[in-house]
Amino acid sequence: MDQINQLLKLLENTESVEIHDFRMDFEELEINLAPAIAQTVHQTVAKQQLIKKSMEKTLLNAGEFKPPIKEYPGSIAQVQLGDGARKPVYLGGQTALYRFEEPQPNPPVVTFDVFDIPMPGLPRPIREHFSEVMDSPGEWAKKAVKDYGANMITVHLIGTGPKVMDKSPREGALAIEEVLQAVDVPIAIGASGDPIKDPLVLEAAAEVSEGERCLLASANMDLDYEKIAKAAVDHGHVVLSWAITDVNMQKSLNRSLMKVGLKKEDIVMDPTTCALGYGIEFSIDVITRTRLGALKGDPDLQMPMSSGTTNAWGSREAWMKNDDWGPTDYRGPLWEIFTGLTLMLNGVDLFMMLHPDSVRILREIGETFTKDYLSNSPAKTENWITELE
Repeated sequence: MDQINQLLKLLENTESVEIHDFRMDFEELEINLAPAIAQTVHQTVAKQQLIKKSMEKTLLNAGEFKPPIKEYPGSIAQVQLGDGARKPVYLGGQTALYRFEEPQPNPPVVTFDVFDIPMPGLPRPIREHFSEVMDSPGEWAKKAVKDYGANMITVHLIGTGPKVMDKSPREGALAIEEVLQAVDVPIAIGASGDPIKDPLVLEAAAEVSEGERCLLASANMDLDYEKIAKAAVDHGHVVLSWAITDVNMQKSLNRSLMKVGLKKEDIVMDPTTCALGYGIEFSIDVITRTRLGALKGDPDLQMPMSSGTTNAWGSREAWMKNDDWGPTDYRGPLWEIFTGLTLMLNGVDLFMMLHPDSVRILREIGETFTKDYLSNSPAKTENWITELE
């Protein structure tokens, strides 16, 4: 105590002081707060106790949580894919954004991607499932349906590309005929991505598949979309309306397609899929705004949406060999699944995918969207990764 008194005496006429490497040893320490400080401390402690009791009372009286249910003035058109000899599937029909607001009338549809030529550039986890049938688009499609339960096929006529094999529109149409004879599920028809040749290829494919109600993929502002739309009108097909993450561009393209003669029930939109880790937030934004605009009553956006989920395989994390990242046998399918699942939760209705496990798992998840959002049992997650085996 004498040391403290001496220290206080030294500080009597000092305005400020800095003490370095100071140490004080004592067995007991008693702190006497000034009355005003002590009162403030007591008031603070008492207030915290009141807040705690109030929160406990509120939680006890809260009861079961009820998600906010919103009603919308608009709705999404229902689009049928498949007719004639095809087992049809249906897209859209929603009157709400989230499935806790109401169960969706139709489950999201997952299609299997096949190609008209062998694709050596496919990642190994995909190629090993189809290597023996890649010379025949019909056998490729049949394996996807028979072995992996595909309820829709997307045929990409890559071989018609001028810089690939430059197959003629008629040769592309023959590949479509082969697939139509091999399977009885609806098909989407994609071309090579060449803006000059694609309308001619899709026109020929639409003619040979008349009455089967296929999805012609795709029409955009950079090619002769009127030719594609007219082929769809003349032969009873649906058109994929592709805009690059721009709601206003999507509206403009949809209006243009309807001027040619298509109805809302004849159009599926593709707002563009950016993969997980590679701009997926842009897709989330445009897809959510598109769906909300439709539900709020915008007639130019009231169509179902599609996702080129296979873009996930363009991410190096999906296919690149790196021991620190884990095996690609798991990593690749997971990258595709989570890309698709993210967009499914934001309103996408149709998913074009590559890996059998990705297709199976996302389809199973999508089927739950037609059911009430209720569960009283915890999910079993201990073996979720090995489910891919």
